[in-house]
Amino acid sequence: MSERPTRPGFAARPADPERWIRTSDATAQRGGDAPAFTARLTIDVTPDQRGRIKIAAFRRGVTVADMLRDLLAREFPPSQGDPS
Repeated sequence: MSERPTRPGFAARPADPERWIRTSDATAQRGGDAPAFTARLTIDVTPDQRGRIKIAAFRRGVTVADMLRDLLAREFPPSQGDPS
């Protein structure tokens, strides 16, 4: 029988580190005020922290994702030379 072709695994890292990060000039098309794409960020928090975050978002009438995006934007504003 024939052998299977060798392919990188599901979680294989690209050889070029620049390919790990997508830039804001992605070709994805969306309508409205939504960004061209979003990148998922996973962090570990305690169950107590998770609960407090969810309650705070609910009380503010926003989603957890929107609240955390705003928080991160305030904490890490773009530098002068960075693309927005």
